[in-house]
Amino acid sequence: MIRVLLSLFFVMLAAPALVAQSPSAPSAVYKSVLRVEVATQVPDYETPWNSGRFGGGIGTGFLIGKNKILTNAHVVSNARRVLITVYGSPKKYPAKVDFIAHDCDLALLSLEDFKDLESFPTFELGEVPSLESQVRVIGYPIGGERLSVTRGVVSRIDFQVYSHSRADSHLAIQIDAAINPGNSGGPCIQDGKVVGVAFQGLRQADNTGYIIPTPVIRRFLKDIEDGKYDSYADLGISEFPLHNPAMRRALGLPNDGNGVLITNVVATSSSDGILQPRDILMSLDGKPVDSAGMITIDGENVNLNEIVERKFAGDKVAVRYLREGVSKDVDITLKPLEWSRMYAVSYEKKPRYLVFAGLVFQPLDTNLFAASKFSDITLRRLYTDYVPKGLFKQHRDIVVLTQVESDPVTSQLADFAGFVVDKINGVEVRDLAHASELLHPKDAPEFFVIELFDAERPVVIPSAKVAEANGRMQQNGITRLENLED
Repeated sequence: MIRVLLSLFFVMLAAPALVAQSPSAPSAVYKSVLRVEVATQVPDYETPWNSGRFGGGIGTGFLIGKNKILTNAHVVSNARRVLITVYGSPKKYPAKVDFIAHDCDLALLSLEDFKDLESFPTFELGEVPSLESQVRVIGYPIGGERLSVTRGVVSRIDFQVYSHSRADSHLAIQIDAAINPGNSGGPCIQDGKVVGVAFQGLRQADNTGYIIPTPVIRRFLKDIEDGKYDSYADLGISEFPLHNPAMRRALGLPNDGNGVLITNVVATSSSDGILQPRDILMSLDGKPVDSAGMITIDGENVNLNEIVERKFAGDKVAVRYLREGVSKDVDITLKPLEWSRMYAVSYEKKPRYLVFAGLVFQPLDTNLFAASKFSDITLRRLYTDYVPKGLFKQHRDIVVLTQVESDPVTSQLADFAGFVVDKINGVEVRDLAHASELLHPKDAPEFFVIELFDAERPVVIPSAKVAEANGRMQQNGITRLENLED
């Protein structure tokens, strides 16, 4: 489910992995915990025609099978080169990213040449550890080249925002092991088996880290068995807790602590046409939903969405709900909510943009929103309402005039930057490609009239001056005037 990002940051944790056979010495285990060195190129949404910023980082991975190295997605995101180092060896092995899941922050790597690691033990996955149990974390934190091993206690099992995408929430386990940048992607071990992958920490607290538990890991590995990652399915509803006794009476409910109020059903989602706002969700797959939106799985109270989390597109979920006091049962077939990715950070994609006579147009998404820090109220409202109110049905993109480059044609137009495009020559704009079509018609009008939401007047560009202005843009370094594809 999509959730608002809290102030989490990436950390690099690691833990001893699960091994198929317990090695005779700790060093044998450590061989299968690998140092991941990554060179990256991050797209620049402020100047989208540029190649982007180069950087790099260090993380951890571990062997879960023959030439299968599990790590975090954020360790290898936007990677241009990946090198693997084995404990105690100076040799660097080139690797590639076979699968990456940004929504659950996991990735699977392989070496170009695996023969030197053929004899290494591989880790097995265990179960969700119990509260107050001890775990061990292994990784390659900054400050040294050798492995770091820490121990901690499981202090919480909860649904948490995954900071890599800034939008997705999944099951996470909180531990009190020390967290150091560089450990991300390392295994968390208990009783000789991997019970999680270290991935993020909490900035406001000392010695508080989070690991991705095995139900999330197993789902990722199951998803990629067909050769591609399909992402999570979504029920497509928003719910509201029903703690207030007066509200429960108004809805005709007993004060028994069961059920949550459905406040919104996303258009085209799994629940569209089945559930409705004001329905009371009572159970999923036979598991009661309490008034806080929690259910019990494996003895732990977790968010109701954990039921859906463990399923795939095409699977069914049994839903019991109340509508006007009448109990109803229905099976809902799950599917992904593609449009919800508007709120997730994108990786491995070049920014889409269009430059027209010095005007720069870009589709609104979280990457652009974070880079530009827009202040226009209408733009922010359209961003917020894009999925909940189904704006995507008419608009694949919310097209924004993000910049006005200096040029004789654009003089006195700088104040229009940051506004959303409504119409071009009287035609409502559906997406960036449609905007390009309207600005490059077969028979050009005398003027291009661009209407913007909240703007005092439209932007008017004489068509006779467009070619010269575009030429000046190219001379000034914008060699490619548009990129309309992801």
